[in-house]
Amino acid sequence: MTEALIGAVAREFTTLLPPAKIFGSISGRLADEGYGPIDIADIVAVMVDERVGTVRSAVRSALHLWDAETSAEWTGATQPNTDERRTLILTRLGIPVDAHRFIAEAYPHAGGEVVIAAPQPWEPWYTPERRVRRQFYWQAYRHVLRSKGWSDDTVDALDAATTHVVERLADPTRDEPYQSKGLVVGYVQSGKTANFTGVVAKAVDAGYRLIIVLTGTIELLRGQTQRRLDAELVGVQNIDAAEYENDGDWLDGKFLVHAVDPNHTNDIPAIRRLTGVTDDYKALAKGIGALHYEYADHSKPLFDPVNLYASNTRLAVVKKNSTVLKKLVADVQKIPTGLDQIPVLIIDDEADQASVNTQNPKSFADGRVERTAINEQISKLLGLMTRSQYIGYTATPFANVFVDPDDSVNIFPTDFIISLQRPADYMGGPDFHDREGDLGAGVERTAANSNEMAFVRSLVAQSDEERDAERLAALDAFVLAGAIKLFRLDNGVSGDFRHHTMLVHESVKTAEHKALAEDFAQLWNRACYSQPSGLDRLQELWDSDFRVVSYHRAAEGVVSPSSFAELASYVGQACDRICEGVSPIIVVNGESEKDYVQEPLNFQEHPVWKILVGGTKLSRGFTVEGLTTTYYTRRTAQADTLMQMGRWFGFRPGYRDLVRLYIGREVPGAGGKTFDMYKAFEAIVEDEEDFRDELSRFHGLNANGEPMVTPRDVPPMVFQRLPWLRPTATNKMYNAELSYRSAGGQSFSFTMQGPRGNGDANLKHFDAMRPILDQLTSEGEFRFLDKDGTSRTFDARYGIVSAPALFDVVTSFVWDANWDFTPHREAFAEAIEQGTASDVAVLLPMPKKRSPVVIGGYPTALPIVNRKRQETSYRTGFTGTAVRERDAIEHIAGNPDKRVGGALAEQLRTPTRAGMILLFASDPKSPRHLRDPERGKVDPRDVATLFSYALPYAACPQPRIGFRVHAADAGAIVDAQ
Repeated sequence: MTEALIGAVAREFTTLLPPAKIFGSISGRLADEGYGPIDIADIVAVMVDERVGTVRSAVRSALHLWDAETSAEWTGATQPNTDERRTLILTRLGIPVDAHRFIAEAYPHAGGEVVIAAPQPWEPWYTPERRVRRQFYWQAYRHVLRSKGWSDDTVDALDAATTHVVERLADPTRDEPYQSKGLVVGYVQSGKTANFTGVVAKAVDAGYRLIIVLTGTIELLRGQTQRRLDAELVGVQNIDAAEYENDGDWLDGKFLVHAVDPNHTNDIPAIRRLTGVTDDYKALAKGIGALHYEYADHSKPLFDPVNLYASNTRLAVVKKNSTVLKKLVADVQKIPTGLDQIPVLIIDDEADQASVNTQNPKSFADGRVERTAINEQISKLLGLMTRSQYIGYTATPFANVFVDPDDSVNIFPTDFIISLQRPADYMGGPDFHDREGDLGAGVERTAANSNEMAFVRSLVAQSDEERDAERLAALDAFVLAGAIKLFRLDNGVSGDFRHHTMLVHESVKTAEHKALAEDFAQLWNRACYSQPSGLDRLQELWDSDFRVVSYHRAAEGVVSPSSFAELASYVGQACDRICEGVSPIIVVNGESEKDYVQEPLNFQEHPVWKILVGGTKLSRGFTVEGLTTTYYTRRTAQADTLMQMGRWFGFRPGYRDLVRLYIGREVPGAGGKTFDMYKAFEAIVEDEEDFRDELSRFHGLNANGEPMVTPRDVPPMVFQRLPWLRPTATNKMYNAELSYRSAGGQSFSFTMQGPRGNGDANLKHFDAMRPILDQLTSEGEFRFLDKDGTSRTFDARYGIVSAPALFDVVTSFVWDANWDFTPHREAFAEAIEQGTASDVAVLLPMPKKRSPVVIGGYPTALPIVNRKRQETSYRTGFTGTAVRERDAIEHIAGNPDKRVGGALAEQLRTPTRAGMILLFASDPKSPRHLRDPERGKVDPRDVATLFSYALPYAACPQPRIGFRVHAADAGAIVDAQ
């Protein structure tokens, strides 16, 4: 019975159909097979049994898709990935309420993408039923991903994410043409190509018949994208074998082979390639017939289902080059089929590069929009093909959301912005920085608790000798990591060890790359890796660095040598691989490869174990396979450009712990200034995470069923922390400004204070807070949840203060010039006016291991904590307030999800009470005053007053933001300067 029950349960969850009662069909099937009666508890027991892999996989996949569903009628008013949705699903399945918690524990919510969307002028069309009917290319791609080792969970997540994109395009069979324009925001090197490949697969299945993929501005990236689409989606039957006669994966049978040849059936569209792996688009290179669409009934338009599903799809993977795009635009106009009949999908990879119009609108005459060359060709495509859909993909979206939304043929994402989830096992910006700030007094930063200590190595050389030493250290790390990879390969570690690369990025100037490559080549020849001196260096690096980091940071199941002696033979093998061919160095830049005597860079044809020297060609979209060691010292003044240079981000299966970033901490700049590029990256990582957090906080619908924000509302959420590092090259942002921001029961840290200067602002803030301090007359114990979920306590002095009095205090604070308190002030004022905020519980945490001190002439000693002030040239404000203790004020403010603040927090909670955490941070003018708190008294000019507050939950149960027009009809463009 057990095996039969398992099979029957698994079968019920292998469907895209709506969730429905499962007991009748399962018990009936078992009865037909001669088994006795069962009850629903037996089914639930199988569903939650960790030992039954087939059932767990099927149930997890079905729940994931049902949780994420957005267009099916059965979902009713429930929102995706919510408790309400899950309850509806389990109820429809017939699972008893008392068993819901067991299902929730076994199958927690997987989360989902953040979607900011405008209302669509149509009813949902991409329904589960339609997806089931036509899914040939998606199922083929899904099979490819599973064969590559992707887990069911990861593939299901991609399935849901790509569905969220496709359903926001117009129905290709729709009578009235509509252009949907959207933006998908991923992470640098995080798998955006996998997402848009899935979107293309589903779009072809759905009926889109011209797919144009715009890649970056270099052929290297275009060819890489073409090959990947060919290998994982187009399939062998749609490709001329001669193109890949030297490709190792083609010869080894690793390209997709479709189960049914699309060229021999009318039920599946074949994909006609208009470009090849080495050939960008050429004017009618395959003849006019290549663009001649097939009709089953000439009396009906192409978009009619009778014709559409019997016609084939054309695919062009095109470099963003104006000459190439002009050829494509010219040929499109020669298509015999009416252009208003062809459903077109334009995928713009690295959409913030080259696609955006950078002409200054001040130069426009008589209302005529002038465009840059590439933007003009994209706009022509959109103008000619009224059924075209545009989706931009980028990890740095700032330029795109600053585009003029009223420019009808521009690329502003009018209809949707989707922020993808951070993928599992992805190594991104936060993994190289310590976002939590200070670890606490007396806590030593180590490879175990600090990402910086584990993966980042500082470059601070002031002389040629010091610079050579730092470069040699980076080379040593590269060689040692290669040896460890080979050790792991021999010891059966699961990982990707085919390629092993090092990236050297110092300049964008091609003239400097050759000299830099020669410097590294000479250094390599002097490294003596086969000599005792070289091996001694590697052993020291192993003992002091790699052994320690790998012990703390290696993934589960990833083994490392127990001693350097086990690595000795692998060092030689690694060096042999790196030296194989002409040189250990490959220069990758805009110059012709014939200008260098070196190996060709081709990750597909053979393993690449090389040191890559380059600039822009390696900093945009192109995937540097096997990248393990990076040497980076280039400065740029734009955040999006800088983030795109982060090639060290990505997936590192089996060698995550071996990744090292050697980065300039004193990079020369204009005016004799030096710049800390690690701090610069840290700042934009924070800005990017803040942008994503804001999207997450305000996505979804409000109480009236309307979007809380639309894509037009997104630009004001962009925040710039570094004065010298703009989000993108902008001379004018969007024509609206953020005027209101509120989220009841959720705390916000107000740390964005300006530079310290002479300390007058600190004095003003402390004096303003004195009346509040006078009212903190009680003491008590509160609780919070630590990172590991453990409930911990903290003591605090506290008191209840009237909301208007506290409002007057916080509105008197002086903030940094790049940050505006107005949206928060307006929300606070509205809550007071409407009577939803009457008073505030103010908590002053009292550290147990630090004695309070006298601040100025205040009669009561007060606690002072360490909070790092951001260096003026990089960021403003402080690293944070009391991050963990904020649980208590959110509890007091009535947040239903934060009832963790302890008995006293519960006692203080009322429907109209807000909560505040107050801190005093040491902020001396010079290091000689750092020990003043230990003497028992400090000047208030040397103390920063920091706070977080949470408005009452009842004041704004659903987060809201508001905007006001800054200048009517003011377009937003990106400056070319």
